[in-house]
Amino acid sequence: MALTECSREYANLHLPIRKIKGIPVESISWKDVEVLTSKARRKASQAEKRLLGALLTYLESVMTMQKLDSNWVYVVVLASDTPKGWGISWIDIVKKKRRYFHPIGIHGWPKEPPNYIAVRYNGKLQSIHHVEDYEVVEDLREKIPEIRGASKTPRFLYKLGLAFRPNNEIRTGRIYPNGRVWCMLDTLFTCKTISDARDVSNERERAMREA
Repeated sequence: MALTECSREYANLHLPIRKIKGIPVESISWKDVEVLTSKARRKASQAEKRLLGALLTYLESVMTMQKLDSNWVYVVVLASDTPKGWGISWIDIVKKKRRYFHPIGIHGWPKEPPNYIAVRYNGKLQSIHHVEDYEVVEDLREKIPEIRGASKTPRFLYKLGLAFRPNNEIRTGRIYPNGRVWCMLDTLFTCKTISDARDVSNERERAMREA
């Protein structure tokens, strides 16, 4: 087994070695080990619970991926145009197909899927979506036929839940035009701008770490 912080799907695409002396090599993520450890701990004896608890503490110290119960939202920006040759716009991929995709682990993109994705365009927050499912794809045309000419590189392709948003308008604020940020879900409902929500979320996280 190859232990990695990346998702199993991504790691399996990039494992440099597939077999060692005829034995297949498979990947497993830190998160997978954490889930298996938590399940085993529920049925373990008291002595085993202590050992598994120590393992969980260690895993939490080395993992950098989002947890399944995380309330962090990945806020992305959508261009308003339709790329040349495409039969669908960036906005309609989200609004009509409830899909979103991005490269995996490069140029600041996440290595693990977030629980929530929010989209902004026209200078304000437009919608928030729970990530219901995801898969790793290399040819987006197999999943979104209206796309043409996209490079065949690994991407997370998300299936998004129904859109929801605050009743009041949430402007972008102090974020670069193509900037992507993380915010805690509740801050997008209590702050006036996305940049304020980002700052409150980061400050809250720092305070928790220092407590």
